[in-house]
Amino acid sequence: MTEPRADVGVIGGSGFYSFLDDARPVEVTTPFGEPAEQPVVGTLAGRAVAFLPRHGRDHRLPPHLVNYRANLWALRAVGVRQVLAPSAVGSLRPELGPGTVVVPDQVVDRTHGRAATIYDAPGTVVHAPMADPYCPVGRRAVLDAGTHDQETGPQPPLDVVDGGTLVVVNGPRFSTRAESRWHAAAGWSVVGMTGMPEAAVARELAMCFTTVSLVTDLDAGVEQGEGVTHAEVLEVFGRNVERLKHLVAAAIARLPGPEADCTCRHALDGQPLPFDLP
Repeated sequence: MTEPRADVGVIGGSGFYSFLDDARPVEVTTPFGEPAEQPVVGTLAGRAVAFLPRHGRDHRLPPHLVNYRANLWALRAVGVRQVLAPSAVGSLRPELGPGTVVVPDQVVDRTHGRAATIYDAPGTVVHAPMADPYCPVGRRAVLDAGTHDQETGPQPPLDVVDGGTLVVVNGPRFSTRAESRWHAAAGWSVVGMTGMPEAAVARELAMCFTTVSLVTDLDAGVEQGEGVTHAEVLEVFGRNVERLKHLVAAAIARLPGPEADCTCRHALDGQPLPFDLP
């Protein structure tokens, strides 16, 4: 039987462990070890979609131990070229309260000790451009879905914000108040633990990549209480996850077809690669 293929991929974050009803798992091996889970492929909004939970279905992988390279390679191996990546974040600005969705246009990497590139063998020199780290096509699909396609019901629609800077810290601990105030003073918008090297690896694989950041809390330097807890993050994410899934599904319906071109897919043009990409 032919293995299913997909051109759109979704990486689920904390509390976002399932997405597709008719999904079929695809066995994938990667040069970087095992992904968090084998991707599953199903159909959504008339599109073939692959889904992979970033931390595993049981959230067994903390952010600093996620195998970002294997996760992205596995998605590309099943045909994915456009990735939407929801994640939980803390807000560095009081106006971006819990339940807000930020679609960042910039990222700052403050992680350390993570395998951050697929081109790390001796003699391998590949420089991927990252001036604009997120896909303009994917971002527009999410923003348009947030404006036009949200369901009305007992809960108000998610407030979807265009632009901002995501700063990525190593975790698994949360920020101190001093760190949080430093991040806010720099003009950054939200803070998370998984956005890098995920975006960078996607660019190295010439994949379109869009982060969809759901605010679950005000970071330590913004609020006056005792600071954020993991339980608080999961509780707020859980309250909003179904609306977030609907937003992602609506964005997928707005994405152009697999034949559409994008600058992200030409990020490596003109550079000799040491191996073939899947």
